Amino acid sequence: MTTFVLIHGGGGSAWDWHLLDAELRGRGHDVVAVDLPVEDESAGLREYAETVVEAIGDRRDLVVVAHSWGGFIGPLVCDRVKADLLVMLTAMIPAPGERPADWWANTGFGKRDIDDPIGQFMHDVPAELAAEAMTRSREHTDKAMREPWPLDRWPDVPTRFLLCRDDRWHEPDFMREVVRARLGITPDEMDGSHAPMLARPKELADRLEGYLTGRS
Repeated sequence: MTTFVLIHGGGGSAWDWHLLDAELRGRGHDVVAVDLPVEDESAGLREYAETVVEAIGDRRDLVVVAHSWGGFIGPLVCDRVKADLLVMLTAMIPAPGERPADWWANTGFGKRDIDDPIGQFMHDVPAELAAEAMTRSREHTDKAMREPWPLDRWPDVPTRFLLCRDDRWHEPDFMREVVRARLGITPDEMDGSHAPMLARPKELADRLEGYLTGRS
Protein backbone atom coordinates (compact mmCIF):
# COMPACT_ATOMS: atom_id res chain seq x y z
CA MET A 1 0.00 0.00 0.00
CA THR A 2 1.26 3.45 -0.95
CA THR A 3 0.50 6.55 1.10
CA PHE A 4 -0.17 9.57 -1.08
CA VAL A 5 0.64 12.81 0.73
CA LEU A 6 -1.41 15.56 -0.94
CA ILE A 7 -0.32 19.18 -0.45
CA HIS A 8 -2.75 21.86 -1.61
CA GLY A 9 -1.92 25.17 -3.26
CA GLY A 10 -2.06 28.72 -1.97
CA GLY A 11 -5.37 29.66 -0.38
CA GLY A 12 -6.60 26.08 -0.76
CA SER A 13 -7.39 23.36 1.73
CA ALA A 14 -7.44 19.61 2.16
CA TRP A 15 -10.97 19.68 0.70
CA ASP A 16 -9.44 20.37 -2.73
CA TRP A 17 -8.31 16.74 -2.78
CA HIS A 18 -11.53 15.04 -1.65
CA LEU A 19 -12.38 13.48 -5.03
CA LEU A 20 -8.83 12.24 -5.60
CA ASP A 21 -8.70 11.05 -1.97
CA ALA A 22 -11.77 8.86 -2.55
CA GLU A 23 -10.38 7.58 -5.84
CA LEU A 24 -7.03 6.59 -4.32
CA ARG A 25 -8.56 5.00 -1.22
CA GLY A 26 -10.90 3.03 -3.46
CA ARG A 27 -7.80 1.54 -5.07
CA GLY A 28 -6.39 0.42 -1.73
CA HIS A 29 -4.03 3.30 -0.98
CA ASP A 30 -3.74 5.50 2.08
CA VAL A 31 -4.02 9.29 1.81
CA VAL A 32 -2.74 12.15 3.94
CA ALA A 33 -4.20 15.57 3.13
CA VAL A 34 -4.10 18.42 5.64
CA ASP A 35 -4.92 22.11 5.78
CA LEU A 36 -1.70 24.11 5.63
CA PRO A 37 -1.74 26.95 8.20
CA VAL A 38 -2.07 29.63 5.51
CA GLU A 39 -4.12 31.93 7.76
CA ASP A 40 -1.64 31.78 10.67
CA GLU A 41 0.40 34.97 10.68
CA SER A 42 3.13 33.30 12.74
CA ALA A 43 3.59 30.31 10.39
CA GLY A 44 6.41 30.21 7.86
CA LEU A 45 7.49 27.66 5.29
CA ARG A 46 9.00 25.29 7.85
CA GLU A 47 5.81 25.37 9.93
CA TYR A 48 3.80 24.52 6.84
CA ALA A 49 6.07 21.55 6.18
CA GLU A 50 5.94 20.49 9.82
CA THR A 51 2.13 20.38 9.64
CA VAL A 52 2.43 17.81 6.86
CA VAL A 53 5.22 15.83 8.53
CA GLU A 54 3.21 15.53 11.74
CA ALA A 55 0.21 14.25 9.79
CA ILE A 56 2.37 11.62 8.06
CA GLY A 57 3.51 10.23 11.39
CA ASP A 58 5.22 6.86 11.01
CA ARG A 59 3.74 6.02 7.61
CA ARG A 60 6.12 4.68 4.96
CA ASP A 61 6.00 4.08 1.19
CA LEU A 62 5.25 7.74 0.58
CA VAL A 63 4.45 9.57 -2.64
CA VAL A 64 4.31 13.33 -2.03
CA VAL A 65 2.11 15.30 -4.44
CA ALA A 66 2.46 19.10 -4.33
CA HIS A 67 0.03 21.31 -6.24
CA SER A 68 0.64 24.89 -7.42
CA TRP A 69 1.99 27.01 -4.51
CA GLY A 70 2.37 23.77 -2.58
CA GLY A 71 5.47 23.25 -4.70
CA PHE A 72 7.31 25.34 -2.10
CA ILE A 73 6.28 22.86 0.60
CA GLY A 74 6.56 19.44 -1.06
CA PRO A 75 10.38 19.46 -1.29
CA LEU A 76 10.64 20.62 2.35
CA VAL A 77 8.55 17.61 3.40
CA CYS A 78 10.77 15.31 1.33
CA ASP A 79 13.80 16.77 3.08
CA ARG A 80 12.28 15.67 6.40
CA VAL A 81 10.82 12.25 5.57
CA LYS A 82 11.85 9.40 3.30
CA ALA A 83 9.63 9.56 0.21
CA ASP A 84 9.75 7.25 -2.77
CA LEU A 85 8.64 9.99 -5.15
CA LEU A 86 7.83 13.69 -5.28
CA VAL A 87 5.23 14.70 -7.88
CA MET A 88 5.05 18.41 -8.66
CA LEU A 89 1.52 18.92 -10.00
CA THR A 90 1.39 22.08 -12.15
CA ALA A 91 3.44 23.46 -9.30
CA MET A 92 5.74 26.38 -8.57
CA ILE A 93 9.34 25.15 -8.46
CA PRO A 94 11.41 27.02 -5.85
CA ALA A 95 15.08 27.91 -6.08
CA PRO A 96 17.37 28.01 -3.02
CA GLY A 97 16.85 31.20 -1.06
CA GLU A 98 13.95 32.35 -3.23
CA ARG A 99 11.02 34.06 -1.59
CA PRO A 100 7.68 32.72 -2.84
CA ALA A 101 6.56 36.30 -3.44
CA ASP A 102 9.42 36.72 -5.91
CA TRP A 103 8.79 33.55 -7.92
CA TRP A 104 6.51 35.16 -10.48
CA ALA A 105 9.02 37.87 -11.37
CA ASN A 106 12.06 35.56 -11.17
CA THR A 107 10.58 33.06 -13.62
CA GLY A 108 9.24 35.65 -16.03
CA PHE A 109 5.65 34.78 -15.22
CA GLY A 110 4.80 38.46 -14.86
CA LYS A 111 1.90 40.14 -13.12
CA ARG A 112 -1.63 39.08 -14.00
CA ASP A 113 -5.00 40.25 -12.80
CA ILE A 114 -7.36 37.52 -11.66
CA ASP A 115 -10.65 38.88 -12.99
CA ASP A 116 -12.27 35.46 -13.44
CA PRO A 117 -10.77 32.93 -11.01
CA ILE A 118 -13.02 30.08 -12.13
CA GLY A 119 -12.18 30.76 -15.78
CA GLN A 120 -8.46 30.95 -15.06
CA PHE A 121 -8.09 28.08 -12.59
CA MET A 122 -11.11 25.76 -12.92
CA HIS A 123 -12.71 26.23 -16.35
CA ASP A 124 -13.28 22.46 -16.78
CA VAL A 125 -14.49 21.81 -13.22
CA PRO A 126 -18.26 21.19 -12.91
CA ALA A 127 -19.94 24.53 -12.15
CA GLU A 128 -21.37 23.62 -8.73
CA LEU A 129 -18.06 22.12 -7.62
CA ALA A 130 -16.11 25.17 -8.82
CA ALA A 131 -18.52 27.47 -6.98
CA GLU A 132 -18.06 25.48 -3.77
CA ALA A 133 -14.29 25.62 -4.19
CA MET A 134 -14.49 29.41 -4.34
CA THR A 135 -16.43 29.55 -1.05
CA ARG A 136 -13.62 27.54 0.58
CA SER A 137 -10.77 29.80 -0.55
CA ARG A 138 -8.62 31.08 2.33
CA GLU A 139 -6.51 34.23 2.69
CA HIS A 140 -2.77 33.65 2.60
CA THR A 141 -0.77 35.57 5.22
CA ASP A 142 2.51 37.28 4.37
CA LYS A 143 5.17 35.47 6.41
CA ALA A 144 5.40 32.31 4.30
CA MET A 145 5.23 34.38 1.12
CA ARG A 146 8.17 36.59 2.05
CA GLU A 147 10.71 34.36 3.74
CA PRO A 148 13.46 32.66 1.71
CA TRP A 149 13.00 29.04 0.72
CA PRO A 150 15.32 27.38 3.27
CA LEU A 151 16.97 24.53 1.34
CA ASP A 152 20.29 25.03 -0.43
CA ARG A 153 19.56 22.25 -2.93
CA TRP A 154 16.75 20.04 -4.15
CA PRO A 155 16.13 17.11 -1.77
CA ASP A 156 17.46 13.69 -2.72
CA VAL A 157 14.16 12.26 -3.96
CA PRO A 158 13.05 11.08 -7.42
CA THR A 159 10.97 13.93 -8.85
CA ARG A 160 8.37 14.09 -11.62
CA PHE A 161 6.53 17.14 -12.86
CA LEU A 162 2.96 16.71 -14.15
CA LEU A 163 1.84 19.59 -16.33
CA CYS A 164 -1.76 20.28 -17.40
CA ARG A 165 -2.08 21.11 -21.09
CA ASP A 166 -5.21 23.26 -20.67
CA ASP A 167 -3.90 25.23 -17.68
CA ARG A 168 -4.71 28.92 -18.18
CA TRP A 169 -2.69 30.02 -15.13
CA HIS A 170 0.56 28.05 -15.35
CA GLU A 171 0.44 28.01 -19.12
CA PRO A 172 2.05 24.92 -20.67
CA ASP A 173 4.73 26.60 -22.82
CA PHE A 174 5.87 28.72 -19.89
CA MET A 175 5.93 25.82 -17.45
CA ARG A 176 7.81 23.50 -19.81
CA GLU A 177 10.68 25.99 -19.82
CA VAL A 178 10.59 26.53 -16.04
CA VAL A 179 10.68 22.76 -15.45
CA ARG A 180 13.64 22.27 -17.75
CA ALA A 181 15.51 25.24 -16.29
CA ARG A 182 14.90 24.48 -12.63
CA LEU A 183 14.65 20.69 -12.48
CA GLY A 184 16.51 19.68 -15.64
CA ILE A 185 13.75 17.27 -16.66
CA THR A 186 11.00 17.10 -19.27
CA PRO A 187 7.56 17.38 -17.68
CA ASP A 188 4.90 14.73 -18.03
CA GLU A 189 1.60 16.02 -19.40
CA MET A 190 -2.11 15.40 -19.06
CA ASP A 191 -5.21 17.25 -20.25
CA GLY A 192 -7.01 19.58 -17.90
CA SER A 193 -6.98 22.92 -16.13
CA HIS A 194 -5.03 24.09 -13.08
CA ALA A 195 -7.31 21.98 -10.86
CA PRO A 196 -7.11 18.40 -12.19
CA MET A 197 -7.92 16.95 -8.77
CA LEU A 198 -11.41 18.45 -9.10
CA ALA A 199 -11.87 18.20 -12.87
CA ARG A 200 -10.26 14.82 -13.59
CA PRO A 201 -9.75 12.87 -10.35
CA LYS A 202 -9.87 9.44 -11.97
CA GLU A 203 -7.42 10.39 -14.70
CA LEU A 204 -5.11 11.98 -12.14
CA ALA A 205 -5.28 8.86 -9.97
CA ASP A 206 -4.42 6.79 -13.04
CA ARG A 207 -1.37 8.96 -13.66
CA LEU A 208 -0.21 8.76 -10.05
CA GLU A 209 -0.65 4.99 -9.97
CA GLY A 210 1.21 4.82 -13.25
CA TYR A 211 4.25 6.28 -11.55
CA LEU A 212 4.20 3.33 -9.16
CA THR A 213 4.05 0.73 -11.92
CA GLY A 214 6.19 2.44 -14.53
CA ARG A 215 3.25 3.07 -16.87
CA SER A 216 3.69 6.87 -16.71
